[in-house]
Amino acid sequence: MTPSPPPPSSAAERRARWRDRLYEIIFEAETPAGRLFDEILLVAILVSVAAVLLESIPEVRAEWGRTLRATEWAFTVLFSVEYVLRLVSARHAGRYARSFFGIVDLLAILPSYVGLVAPETQALIVIRAIRLLRVFRILKLVRYLGEAEVLLTALRGSRRKIIVFFGGVLTLVLIIGTLMYLIEGEASGFTSIPTAMYWAVVTITTVGYGDIVPRTLAGKALAAVAMLLGYSIIAVPTGIVSVELAQAGRLAAQTMRCGACGNAEHDADAAYCKRCGAARAVDSG
Repeated sequence: MTPSPPPPSSAAERRARWRDRLYEIIFEAETPAGRLFDEILLVAILVSVAAVLLESIPEVRAEWGRTLRATEWAFTVLFSVEYVLRLVSARHAGRYARSFFGIVDLLAILPSYVGLVAPETQALIVIRAIRLLRVFRILKLVRYLGEAEVLLTALRGSRRKIIVFFGGVLTLVLIIGTLMYLIEGEASGFTSIPTAMYWAVVTITTVGYGDIVPRTLAGKALAAVAMLLGYSIIAVPTGIVSVELAQAGRLAAQTMRCGACGNAEHDADAAYCKRCGAARAVDSG
């Protein structure tokens, strides 16, 4: 007796497989299709951002304004389709829509549509500049780089030290700003303690706008102290992060070292040693 053929899959099953395949392409980068999608998306983001930047130049806008606006609209439509596909394929559409990248994806396409119903005002130009937030989607590609994990580990390790450091800097700014307000007063432009604190930040960071300057001998002496402190302070967070980065780098090198031959030159996702072919193992020594 001939066996009966398997029943055809239902429309719901076919739709589920289609959504899973679309999710794999859009949200996952481990597959060739997902990697290609992210690479194409990265190029599109860079070109669209370049178009927005070029349109802000008056000379370029006068000659190529129509072409640049058409390019912006083409990318707006493209990113709109991509956003809809993400909502359709996401396993939790609401969670994606409320996530950081979901909000950025939405803000990247809204300004063009707002421009259709709102007058072309200065405020609208600011809204349109939000499209530049698309560039943050490039950060999703850091998962391709093993070195990015080392950097993130270093930043996490130095977080508390940096917080304590900035707390000390803010206290120093408050003290110097208050002293300068008492020494110079409103006659020299230090109209309030917050204004004097602004001057202290500008001076300690060695920016030196020059919009507010001390005029008395005592004020100039305090300014000189703030400048010298600024040069010393700038090096502190760099040193903190550098130490943590060196430690994270050493840990990553030990993790990647082959237990059989000691080779440490591996890709982050390599399962076998490229020199001897042995399975990757952590060198506990």
